[in-house]
Amino acid sequence: MNIDKKIMTVTEINNIVKDVIENTFMPFYVGAEIGSLVIHRSGHVYLTLKDNQSQIKATYFGGARVFQEMGLQNGDKVEAFGVLSVYAPRGEYQLNIRRIVPLGIGAMQQKFEEIKRKLQAEGLFDEARKKPIPSMPKTIGVITSPTGAAIRDFMQVLSRRFPNCHVKFYPAQVQGETASLEVAQGIAFFNRTRQADVIVITRGGGSMEDLFPFNSENLARTIAASKIPTISAIGHEIDFTICDFVADLRVPTPSAAAELVIRSQAEIQDELDGAKRALIKNLQLNLVMMQRRLEQFASAKIFKNIRLVYENYQQTLDEKQLRLNSALNFQNEKLKNNFTLLEHRLNSLNPQLQLERGYAIVTDQEKHVVKSSKQPSGSEFTVRLADGEFQVQAK
Repeated sequence: MNIDKKIMTVTEINNIVKDVIENTFMPFYVGAEIGSLVIHRSGHVYLTLKDNQSQIKATYFGGARVFQEMGLQNGDKVEAFGVLSVYAPRGEYQLNIRRIVPLGIGAMQQKFEEIKRKLQAEGLFDEARKKPIPSMPKTIGVITSPTGAAIRDFMQVLSRRFPNCHVKFYPAQVQGETASLEVAQGIAFFNRTRQADVIVITRGGGSMEDLFPFNSENLARTIAASKIPTISAIGHEIDFTICDFVADLRVPTPSAAAELVIRSQAEIQDELDGAKRALIKNLQLNLVMMQRRLEQFASAKIFKNIRLVYENYQQTLDEKQLRLNSALNFQNEKLKNNFTLLEHRLNSLNPQLQLERGYAIVTDQEKHVVKSSKQPSGSEFTVRLADGEFQVQAK
């Protein structure tokens, strides 16, 4: 019995498998660990995605830049989106990646967008509800980590612009599980005690995970409810958090916050000098106009024979000029005295000067200021002096 049989080639088999796989599976997400990573000079990326039991080959055509910017390497856990395909020449199926992020970033981004849409719909981002930032706050409240770089950058710029400005710190974690709660407590503290005219919430840059506490819905609502104007200075210029959208003012860095939170002494002095020049110029112009009117009257026929009238006007003009000059000098001295008084008052409130007089600030391990000598034996504290700090232990 003679039966016709079809002998298939390997290529035909691989093409059939390729057609079945590529037309059966929809694009999907997979969470896995990177292995056997190769970034080719062509710009394409070849790797395996694996878990504890299995692995699959994967490609990301043109993805070299994405991997380099994210710093992805072997062992990193990622979330990849792509489609299954078959590389027929080797008879291997693989995942062609379209998007990839470190594992967890996708969920965080989704949560961020959900909170953003919700609060935006409620009007918490509207410009109409934002409060103006005072140009000359008497006290600036700063909520941040007392040991972070952000506070150093903030104070360096602020000291340069307005050395005697009064700053009150509220120490708070700016990363981790308790960060959003502690920052919210700081905002509530300043609103309750009214110890600040403006609140600056700040920290340096970091990953999305590091900054995620500032996407807290509860923190956003606390900022929106604040009666004191708020400035958000979170991360770097490219970083955005929910705090940025709901605060009364968003600035890109801690240093920028220090630039914007208060006008510099030089700017204030320039404005005073400008007002003084404008006042003098206006007075001089009025005097010139009055002089010309008097000269016109004096040259008229009716006055040619009554020079005494002209001389009386001239005397009146001289007296007014003397009074105006006296008033100008008085106002100028008053402005200078007020400015000097303000400068002395601000300087007297500078906590650094208190330290330089021999006082110290004692904080516990939670960075809270110690106000009582009754402390448990063995408790450790940090004593801050004008030139540094050291650790002590209660007996």
